[in-house]
Amino acid sequence: MQENYDFAFELVIGHEGGFQNDSADRGNWTTGKIGSGVNKGTKFGVSAMAYPNLDIRNLTLDQAKEIYRKDYWAKVQGDALPHGLDYLTFDCAINHGPQRAVKLLQEAVGASPDGALGPRTLAAVRAADGRSAIIKMGTERDEFFDDINNARFEDGWRNRAFETCFNAYDLWLARQ
Repeated sequence: MQENYDFAFELVIGHEGGFQNDSADRGNWTTGKIGSGVNKGTKFGVSAMAYPNLDIRNLTLDQAKEIYRKDYWAKVQGDALPHGLDYLTFDCAINHGPQRAVKLLQEAVGASPDGALGPRTLAAVRAADGRSAIIKMGTERDEFFDDINNARFEDGWRNRAFETCFNAYDLWLARQ
């Protein structure tokens, strides 16, 4: 729900951290390809790959918060989702893109996984058991990591996904 954005952002930013410029991370490159383009780095999880024209090094936390609201929270309609699923879907959008996050949500609530969050998906979300949807979405996300197959970052991604599901469940439970 709308009042959850600030809290969800605080949880997410705790995973994202400050500036880093690892040349082996494709997200740090403006083209998204290692060794191609300019290695501008990532700050607060805002990457050169996603924002090639942004001054990453000098990005402020407030600027990052607005980027997250506009490009992730709004695109997954975080304000329209129930507590817990809003945060989980938001975190998935940041890691996997909004369309993939919506597909994971749709799979978790039994909606057609087309990546578009419309009235049918929102109805399925409202009709779903939140606890079950969080567990299913976490499972779907874990399976998605299997498909990526990136040994260097996989453990960190899975740890974040586990913690995100735990926090999402706590948020859902607090509203019951």
